[in-house]
Amino acid sequence: MKQLIEFIPIALFGGVYFWTRDIFAATFFLMGGICLQLAFEYWTTRKVSRQTQIIFWSAILLGGATVIFRNEEFLFWKPTIVNWIFSLALLGFHFFSKENLLRRMLGSKIQLPEHVWINLSLGWAMGFFLAGLLNLIVAFQFSLDFWVSYKLFGGLGLTLFYFVVMAVYLARGGYLNQPKPVTEETTNR
Repeated sequence: MKQLIEFIPIALFGGVYFWTRDIFAATFFLMGGICLQLAFEYWTTRKVSRQTQIIFWSAILLGGATVIFRNEEFLFWKPTIVNWIFSLALLGFHFFSKENLLRRMLGSKIQLPEHVWINLSLGWAMGFFLAGLLNLIVAFQFSLDFWVSYKLFGGLGLTLFYFVVMAVYLARGGYLNQPKPVTEETTNR
């Protein structure tokens, strides 16, 4: 359900853009959709994840600048900034913390050796960096229509590609065949 809610703002953005061909109206709907996403997350969990906060603030600040200054280049930078923040977070935890950020987020779901967590973190950091770079290339070298299409489908495609690569890496290493860790949730069934 959360993944569906996360897709609503970008679907609104794309739908409004391709219906009106007005990037500023589409940006306004993107910001509204992200506000609804944040409200829904808070309403259902009584908290807002850091990821949602980053996406929210980048959309409000850069989307707002896009609408106020009537300049879509602010919006072009949003996906890059978000991806690079995620990349820097993974790298920051890797180099400056004793804790692995991916293990912290996913460690209750799957148990992996330390070197695998490191490889996954560095791989995702590189993936986020490249996604941000690719966004800039598409934004500044192609048409606005192409960039909006890329935002709708390319970003999702890249994310799915990363998940497939990660799953293949884990499967080849035999890490997906492990029993689930015992938690309160699994013992109460």
